[in-house]
This record gives sequence, structure tokens and C-alpha cells, in this order.
Amino acid sequence: MRGLATSSLIQFIVFCLVVLPVALFSNGHPTIAISEKEATAIRMNSGKYPAFDTSLEMTREEVGLAMQQEIEVPPPGEAGGYEHEKHKQNYRDMQKAGMLFTLTGEEKYAAFVRDILDRYADLYPTLGPHPLSHKQKPGKLFHQTLNEEVWLVHAAQAYDCIYDWLSAEERKRFEENIFRKMVHLFAVEYEEELDRIHNHGIWAVAAVGLTGYVLGESDWVEKALLGSKKDGEGGFLKQLDLLFSPDGYYLEGPYYIRYALRPIFLLADAVERNEPDRKIFQHRDQILEKIYYAAAKTVFPDGIFPPINDASSTMNIADIGPLIATNITYHRYGGNDNLLAISRIQGRVMLNGAGLAIAKDLAEAPVKPLAWKSVELSDGFDGERGGLGILRMGQGSGQTMLLMKYGLHGKGHGHFDKLNFIFYDQKRQVIPDYGFARFINIETKFGGRYLPENDSYAKQTIAHNTVVVDEASQNAANRRAADKVWAERHFFNAEDDQVKAMSARANQHYDGVKLQRTMLMVQHEKLDHPVVIDLFRIESDVEHQYDFPLHFNGQLMTTNVTFGDFGNQQAPLGDSDGYQHIWYQANAKTDGGVQFTWLDGHRYYTFTTAGAKDSEVILGRIGANDPNFNLRSEPLLVVRRQAAGHLFASVLEPHGYFNEAKEISRNARGMIQSVAVIGHDETASIIEIKGKNDIRWQVMVNNGDATTAGKSVTFGGETYQWDGNFKVLF
Repeated sequence: MRGLATSSLIQFIVFCLVVLPVALFSNGHPTIAISEKEATAIRMNSGKYPAFDTSLEMTREEVGLAMQQEIEVPPPGEAGGYEHEKHKQNYRDMQKAGMLFTLTGEEKYAAFVRDILDRYADLYPTLGPHPLSHKQKPGKLFHQTLNEEVWLVHAAQAYDCIYDWLSAEERKRFEENIFRKMVHLFAVEYEEELDRIHNHGIWAVAAVGLTGYVLGESDWVEKALLGSKKDGEGGFLKQLDLLFSPDGYYLEGPYYIRYALRPIFLLADAVERNEPDRKIFQHRDQILEKIYYAAAKTVFPDGIFPPINDASSTMNIADIGPLIATNITYHRYGGNDNLLAISRIQGRVMLNGAGLAIAKDLAEAPVKPLAWKSVELSDGFDGERGGLGILRMGQGSGQTMLLMKYGLHGKGHGHFDKLNFIFYDQKRQVIPDYGFARFINIETKFGGRYLPENDSYAKQTIAHNTVVVDEASQNAANRRAADKVWAERHFFNAEDDQVKAMSARANQHYDGVKLQRTMLMVQHEKLDHPVVIDLFRIESDVEHQYDFPLHFNGQLMTTNVTFGDFGNQQAPLGDSDGYQHIWYQANAKTDGGVQFTWLDGHRYYTFTTAGAKDSEVILGRIGANDPNFNLRSEPLLVVRRQAAGHLFASVLEPHGYFNEAKEISRNARGMIQSVAVIGHDETASIIEIKGKNDIRWQVMVNNGDATTAGKSVTFGGETYQWDGNFKVLF
């Protein structure tokens, strides 16, 4: 009897430790990205929905090509090098092959995954910390644990798909030699990564959580969701609470949320599949839906993400992260025309139930272009730390877009660029942001890592389209100081079809200097395209040097100032804060307004400023003090003024048409001829814009507290009155 009781107790313990967790955290295999029920539905609908059928065939071709090659699992190598890229390709191939096995039942795909895992089961236990780590926590396959976590996110999906096909011995070998060792690295040796409020932390919790569901390890899942101590002070739920504003905007910007969307939505979907009672898609007032839309609504009309903070200037919404998020958002929250338009840009769908759902509607719904409207997104977990404003006019690919950044710094990937703007027109960034200084995965460029010039130039204030005070970057280019402050929204109004406006302040970024920028987008019958009116007001009790940089692409056509002093072209513009990387090319002195016209694509652009005594206009080009030629050679214009308080008032006007092949040039000179400052103080700024065809506009902007009430101000003995925060009198 005693032996029987002991045996029963042992069985109960085994049940609690092994069987019960699997029952609670698994509905069978596969369990995290697709189910057998979904696979059956997909097979029944074969041939009905082109987007799904095309995606399936593309995946078959990709995996088919991979299966023709010899399986290679090389030792660790340089970031961006052959070995690094091979491990990345292996995890992609495994994930796709696993899904194909679930969908088709063809054992060749399961065998392919098994054979790759078999090689890793030999290699991984022999590895120590990666020998080429650079200021990161090293993985074993990769130079940083981040990449290893990405590997595990994909490998866990593949393993889940072939789990029941494998023998018990094979599962034991793979789990002991690969999966448990990786989770031990991420959740024990580097357990603080599970508590990190950062995109690296998101990948860590996704890797541990997804693997926990597959292996039936409830403790891993709890740590992934609630942090290393399982107390809710870290982990996935805390990341959802602190990394995003109530609008869903991510503090590091669109580029890095694009990267984080993949683990966020894969883990959330796995939680919903295994533990629907957690109601993950309802968490924090459906924050996951808002995260997706906040990212998607920032894109240019061609689907490219704006290069805010550390960011590529070419990354678009067709990347795998946004693709996964689009499909899951559509499936979990419902769809609309804009999500379908994005899916068409993406060109493929997920190979699961979410992908089938969106493919069905793509086949049945009418084709419509992406049509986001103007939007303001709050920043900070509480939504009270500035934001991002986007004004849009027009439709489809011809839409004009103006973006201004006035939120948080963005931690380690942030740039010192408050009140920076980007202008998109004619399917391109006309006034661009440099983005990051990095050549991703190009081994010869510092292993594909961030280049030294990312810190010395790309992050500095002069690399952006915002005022620089005394040739010094905001917050003295100190990231920790910058993280403690943020810009503040003043007002945002995009309801009117003819005039849209946004205004913000940055009062904690230069000692003794307050900055306020108000930008308006105006469409008028006398102009061919929307114009930008820009009022950048500066308050200070003492005189400073103010540099107003304007980065542009294209070729200078004409200007009303005479450039000279070409003898100093071999000298940089300064010696620090990014100025050391700008070649001086020419300058001009003027007391009047500046007009500067350049050609970009098929359109001309004229920048017109109000005059000010002893102004200097400088032409520069990026690339000085760059011995490895890491920086792109791009031009910029700098309007420099010495003053205490000052108002930079300007208009950016797109105009005309140029076609070199047809030898056509029309309206190479713009309609706007002058901008004049009538007056500005703490109450208001008033400017006047004149141009051809009897253009005479008065622009009035409220500088005080945001209001809907009437305002009045007197300058030069004349009183100006208007309602609300701004007014344009045509």
C-alpha cells in the first residue's frame, strides 16, 4: 500500500509538472502560428483566393530552392557576413518549410526542418559567447542575443509544425541541445532582457514565450508575459504599457516599430490561441490594434516608412513585420479598405487563417488606393509627451505629406531633432531626413552595424531640418539628458480642406532658448500644388547664432542671392556637432529675403524666406572628415542669422513641370515672390505673403495657450483679429 501511495504521488507530481502545463498551454501541435483546423480550411479553399495561392506558391519555390542546396550550419562569423546571413537564411527556410508541412502534409518539408535542426543540435552545445560581439550582450550563433532571439522565434514555429512528426528521441535531442539552452541564455543568464522596455526586450519575451508554448513550459510563458520575477514589472504586458502612447505610437519611431511588429503580433496571436482567457487583444483598450495603425498611418503614399530617428530611408510596409501585423490585425479586429490597400502593396499574405481571411477579401473587394488622412499621434506612455504630426493633401500616390516630429527623444535610437520636418511630394522625400548612417548587413561597412558617423553626424541637429543654436546640438547631444525632456504639442487642426496646420514647442532643448514651430499646408486655386508655410519662432534674452538648415535633393536652378567665397571649399563648416562632416561650398550675404529654386524629378521647388539684416546663406555638402566614405554626399542650404528673439518665416512652393526626354519645361519660376514678418511676440506671429496673380495672404498664428476663442494683437499700430489658433486671409 505504501508503495502504491508513493507511486500515485509520483504520478500526480508528474501530471502537475509535465502533463498539466501542456494541457493548459497547448491545444496540440502546431499551436503558435497555425492549427490543423486552419490548414484544413486552407486546403478546402485552394484555388479560390489569388493572394493566398500566390503566397503559397512563392513559399514553395523559395523552400524548393533551399532544399536543393546542401545544408550548411557554419561557425559564428562577422555581423553581416556570410555566416551571419546563413544562420538568418536557415531560420527563414525552417519557418517556411514547417508551415508548408502543416499545409501540405508532404514529409519532405518536415525532414528538411529536422535535418537543419540536427546540424544545430551538433553545433550549438559546443559554442561559447560570440567572439565578435561589439558593445552588445553576445549570443552564440550571432554577435548579439537579439539576432539569436529572432532565430528562436522562427525555429520555434518550425519545430511546432513538425513536433508530432518527430520521434521522442529527436525531440529530446533538439530540446536539450538547442531550445532549452537558448531559453536558459535569454531567461536566466540574461534575465534582465525579459524586463527590458525596448525592442530588444520584445524579441526576448517573444522567443521565450513562443518556445514555452511549444514545449509546454508554463513558467517560461509567465516570465515572458510578466517579467523575470513574474510580478508584472517586466515582460510583454509591461512593454505594451510603457513603450506605446495611448494612440499606439512607439517611442523609437516607425522604423523600429516596423521591426518589433513581428514579435509583438506573433506572441500576441500565440497567447490568444493558447490562453484566450487572457484577452490579450483587449489589453489596454485594444492597444495592439492601435500599435498597428499608429505605425501604418505614418507611411508615405508609396508605403515607405518616414526615416525618423535611426532609420533606413527605403524600408517599407512590405517588410515581414508589417505584413504579419496587417494580417493578424485584419483577422483579430476586422478590416477596411486601407488595410487591403496595404496588403496589396505587401504582395503576399501569411500562410495561416489570418492570411486566408485577408486573401478572401482581397479577391472580393474593389481595388482602392491607400488613403490615409492627416493624423496626430501622441507620444509617451501617458500620451502627454509631445507627438508626431502629419498633414496630408491629395489622393493616392500623388498625395502631398508634411511631417513634424515633436515628441520624445527615443532612447538609444533617438536623434537630436525636435521640431524637425520632412516634406513628401511627387512620390519622394523632397525635403528629406538623413536617417541613419548604416549599411545593414554589408560586412565591409563595419559588419553592417551602425557606423561611427551615425553618432557624429546622423543624430546631430544639423543633420535635420530644424534650427540649430550656436552650432550645438539639442541637449548638448547627450542622450540621457534628452530622454528626460520632450517637445510639446501646441495645436493640430486638419479639418479644413484648404488650410491644415500644426504647431509645437521645444523649450527644454537649449538653455535659455525657447523654440516654437508652426507649419501650415495650404491649397489655393492660384497655385498648382499645396504649399508649406513655416513659422519658426525663437525666444531668448541674449543673442545667439541661429542656423536654419534645409536639406534637399536635385539641382539648383536659380537664386536671388549671389554666392561667392569659393576658395574655402576644402574646409568643413565647423569642428563638432555634425558640422565637421559638412563641406563648405559657398555663401552669400543679404539683408533681404532669400529665394532658392531647385529641380527635383519633374517638378521645381522654391524656398522663399522673409528678410533680416546681416543674414548669411551657406551652401554645404555632406561628406567632410569621412575617411571611409561612410556618408552620402548630399546638399543642404543653411540660412544663418544672429539675433536674440527671431522668427524664421518661409514658404516652400512646388511648381511647374520638367520632362527632359520631351524637352518640356513649364513654370520654372514660382508664384510666391516674397514673405514679410509683420510682427511676432508671445501672443502671436503675423506674416504677409505676396506673389504673382495678385496673391496677398496674411497668416496669423497664436503663440500663447491653445484656444478656440478670438485673438487679437497689435503690430505697427494696426490690430489683427482672428478666431482660434491660426488664420490665413487670402
